[in-house]
Amino acid sequence: MKVEQGTMGEIKSSGYPHRGYERFTGVVDELASRSRPAWKTPRRAAKGAPNVVVILMDDMGFSDISPFGSEIDTPHLAKLAQNGYRFTNYQTAPVCSPARAALLTGLNPHRAGFWSVAHSDPGYPGAALEIGSGVPTLADNFRAAGYATFMVGKWHLTKESNLHDGADKASWPLQRGFDRYYGCMDGFTSLHHPHRIIEDNHAVPIDEYPDGYFLTDDLTAKALDMVTGLRASDPDRPFFLYYAHQAVHGPLQAKNQDIERYRGHYDEGWDVLREERFRRQLRDGLFPSGTKCASRNVEPGFDVPEWDRLNPEERSLYARYMEVYAAAIDNVDQNLGRLMQTLADLGELDNTMFIFTSDNGATGEGGPSGTRSYFSHFGQKLEMPDHWLRDAPRDPDLIGGPRTHVHYPRGWAYASNSPFRLYKAHAYAGGVRVPFILSWPSGLRRSDGDDGVRDQFAYVSDVGQTLMELAGVTQLKERHGIKAPAPDGVSFAEVLRERDAASSHSEQYTEYQGRRAYVRDEWKVVTQKAFGPDWDEDPWRLYNVTVDPAETTDLSDTYPALTAELAERWKAAAWMNTVFPLNDDGSMLRQRPSSEAVLEQPVFIHPKSPTLERFRSSKLVKLRCFDIVASGSWGPEDRGVLVSHGDQGGGYSVYLDETELWLSYNEYGTIKRISVPAQPHGYNSVTVRFSVLPEYQWRIVLEHGDSSAELSSVLQLCGMAPFTGISVGADRAGPVDWDIYVRHGSFPFTGELDGVRYYPGPKADYNPEHLVEIDRMSQTVYE
Repeated sequence: MKVEQGTMGEIKSSGYPHRGYERFTGVVDELASRSRPAWKTPRRAAKGAPNVVVILMDDMGFSDISPFGSEIDTPHLAKLAQNGYRFTNYQTAPVCSPARAALLTGLNPHRAGFWSVAHSDPGYPGAALEIGSGVPTLADNFRAAGYATFMVGKWHLTKESNLHDGADKASWPLQRGFDRYYGCMDGFTSLHHPHRIIEDNHAVPIDEYPDGYFLTDDLTAKALDMVTGLRASDPDRPFFLYYAHQAVHGPLQAKNQDIERYRGHYDEGWDVLREERFRRQLRDGLFPSGTKCASRNVEPGFDVPEWDRLNPEERSLYARYMEVYAAAIDNVDQNLGRLMQTLADLGELDNTMFIFTSDNGATGEGGPSGTRSYFSHFGQKLEMPDHWLRDAPRDPDLIGGPRTHVHYPRGWAYASNSPFRLYKAHAYAGGVRVPFILSWPSGLRRSDGDDGVRDQFAYVSDVGQTLMELAGVTQLKERHGIKAPAPDGVSFAEVLRERDAASSHSEQYTEYQGRRAYVRDEWKVVTQKAFGPDWDEDPWRLYNVTVDPAETTDLSDTYPALTAELAERWKAAAWMNTVFPLNDDGSMLRQRPSSEAVLEQPVFIHPKSPTLERFRSSKLVKLRCFDIVASGSWGPEDRGVLVSHGDQGGGYSVYLDETELWLSYNEYGTIKRISVPAQPHGYNSVTVRFSVLPEYQWRIVLEHGDSSAELSSVLQLCGMAPFTGISVGADRAGPVDWDIYVRHGSFPFTGELDGVRYYPGPKADYNPEHLVEIDRMSQTVYE
């Protein structure tokens, strides 16, 4: 029997690839497998144990689904809420990776190693950005209990230097307890043209996506394949499915037919929308009568303008963004319906426990006016020059489609987070209070008169403990011979069974980039801190969140002793949870480990190589000079791409077309092209030189034979761009130049290409990594 890694559920737990191999293709000795000693037989879950499905949204606000006040059409979520429970005081971490780590481990975010999103490792215990090898995940626990464990979607729990094909994969999903995985390891991607899809332990080779491809649909199809494949082989084994959506993280995208359903729905603006959603929340009993809605955000840098003060062009453009956002959520609900229908067809819907929630609140990252060029808008958290383009002037009809990478204005996030204040990345409720639905019809039936609404406090680290208690799964005591840390989370199963039961979780700290909060029972202290050196000078504010969940009335002057006591409780919790040092001045974002230096060495890329991973590619080009040399043989009839790097969000591509050799430069959505005459036949070499200029610009020179052409000045691609990695011999995944893509698709090269060499050169003076080197050199002076 020939199998490939991750395709045979009964083999995976006892043999391949979980016996030390990252990938496996070959023949399994079935007889040996069947005749193994009894002590090696995989444990079977208890008969009748429920399936468990955890659905996690990305950057979705409290009021964005109909059970929590939204006008967006989400009938399948409404059905889950109708048969289950809605938590109005469920809280999470302010950003995604810490929330996901806490959900999967039961640990507080910093104890799990996630002070921030999974990018660089600055070297502190609370900032390792990978789950410790001795920490069992929910998948580990459920698999040890006899469950099949599946995951689709966003992982974002591996630091970016370990995402490439040659990296240590100890932190990848299969090594963290999942039998199968399909999705994107990065924090976000294009929903129309994902930059890189991982299946199990390897990248899926994709030259072109089919017409109409949409990632949310694809993830659901893979989840259904996993479930139905299991059922075809084992009719009784329960499964744990972790479905982590890429939607609705930027860039916001949706299918055109879904967008059309919301045309004109948001013309009245975010002020009216927030009022309507809050009215429905009160009507549905999510908050007591008399609860106040927080007023419009006015904090500098986070403020929201009045909709009626915008001009007609602004209102038309901004409404389009929200139509796309709503369409993406609608599509998520449609795909939930597909999953529910399949489970109903299998006769397992009632015995499936569903969790639906979001990793953090809706984001204000789109700024006051949104953007049609996502990567230039977020290119660098630095003071950019006046000529920097933050919003490419693209046709509004393209918003949401494959040609634009966009984000909505923060006024819509203000509406999404109704009735709370502020956004993702903040310790106020808008950043951490999100919708939460739990449904298990056959195991948790509500009593008569119970509407399923729960206002008791629960935290993201409690989710796994609750699921394991309800499913009868025991927490592992060790992993890889290392004693497992005691979980911070506690089960809230009793709150589900008893409407008036007290919360099992009464105190919780929050911290992100110096913004801090502490909850104890009905009280919460919070401080709104931006980057800066004087973090302890920012005042603490006090709120009674039982009577004032939207945090509208500061009581710190009324109860100064209580405010001071809770502030000290935060500090004590911070020391216990490895929160310090704080990244309140942003310096930790610049600290890159020296182990990444190997990724900056010159490299040769063979034409048969898969697309180079995003971060691996960026180390060759980011904020620096570099040369590209492509060599091979071609004749007068040959065509195609020599090398490409990037996608519709920004990138460059070198290709042979007709009698010209071209370079297309996608400047965050604006295409610039240069060309030189192609050599007629024989062995050829092409060189492209990128030279850094002041103010985040490059000079690009294309050289071929005796000819050359140049772009004298273009904006550099920085931050997360180019997002799709380097491809040789075709423009794979997301296309750089849309016109070329329409004419030729991925445009595979028809000649003989030896390969492409990258020669990284000097870094720009404004490259923040220089600041790290200066810090290191300064330290040696004083040692």
